[in-house]
Amino acid sequence: MAKNAPIAGASDGSAVDRLVAIDLARGLAVFGMYAAHVGPNPLEGGLVGNLMELTHGRSSALFTVLAGFSILLITGRKAPKSGVAGRQAIARVAIRALVLLALGPILTYLDTPVQVILAYYGICFLLVLPLYRLSAQQLGLLAAATALVLPQVRSHLVFGSESSYFDPVIKLMVSGDHPAITWVPFVIAGMAIARLDLSTQAMHWRLGLAGVALAVLGHGGSLLALRLLPGVPAALQESAWWSDVGYLPWSPWIAAPHSKTTFSILGSTGCAMIVLAACWLAMDALPHLRKLVWPIITVGSMPLTAYVLHIVGIAYLLHIVGIDLFGGGSRLSMLFGFIVVVSTFAVLWLRVFQRGPMEALMGRIADLARHIP
Repeated sequence: MAKNAPIAGASDGSAVDRLVAIDLARGLAVFGMYAAHVGPNPLEGGLVGNLMELTHGRSSALFTVLAGFSILLITGRKAPKSGVAGRQAIARVAIRALVLLALGPILTYLDTPVQVILAYYGICFLLVLPLYRLSAQQLGLLAAATALVLPQVRSHLVFGSESSYFDPVIKLMVSGDHPAITWVPFVIAGMAIARLDLSTQAMHWRLGLAGVALAVLGHGGSLLALRLLPGVPAALQESAWWSDVGYLPWSPWIAAPHSKTTFSILGSTGCAMIVLAACWLAMDALPHLRKLVWPIITVGSMPLTAYVLHIVGIAYLLHIVGIDLFGGGSRLSMLFGFIVVVSTFAVLWLRVFQRGPMEALMGRIADLARHIP
């Protein structure tokens, strides 16, 4: 089994052991998206409902932060690549972005209730690519600035513009389910994290504590604003500071996932940093834990394959088998089924091959960049 399969050819000398934590976090993000898409409805309440609610929006935010990390794995994490290597690295990221832009509509055509995020990722990749030479501090400041400013720009464009929301470019940039204008901060944050010296436990603790601070600022700030500011609708005061269950009227003060507000971006980025730091600390402190969570790590090493498989699986069960995945009742068995099947596939596949099937295909296409002089 190839330990460095997920980043084969992309590492710039970083220790493979350190990057296993990235695959673990990515695997958790994949399973979180499974929970959000086929797991029990959070409206059921109770412990299971609340756990499911934690995955809504935050899993895709974690995935997006890790996507930013991966961009610097390709373009040079410790030091930006330059010359021919730099131009080829830029082209590799751009090609990946174009593939995602094409793959997104294909998966959407399968007509599942899942809001496919891949095309939005593609746009974000293209938008942040010019930033790959910036330092960790510069990227961190830019992530904070875009989190503060871009949600306000989006709300002005959405609520104060006559532009058609159905225009493909406007939808991807502004009015869609995961508009690039408010998801770019997650990608930039991931790039900033990748630029840090992550070789010490002290840095892992700092990353985790910074994540706690951001989560408190985002969700705690939203809670205070909703409770203390005048004129806030009663419907928002109970749970809109952390949950998007049920219908919520839009407000710039809510931090519910998918609300596309500054508070939401800060809170979800903080949660992503906490998970990432926890994965690093766990891999450092408990080396034997790696064997127990290896199925999660293998899924995290082929995230695109895992994502595509679950969309195809949902489409098959809905349209071919005729199973109502989103009807009443608990869907824990369905969620566990998806997790077990995809984990088993990932483990068996990596016993034979170095990368997942979609990752290998993406790599072959992106390898066209080697022809750039």
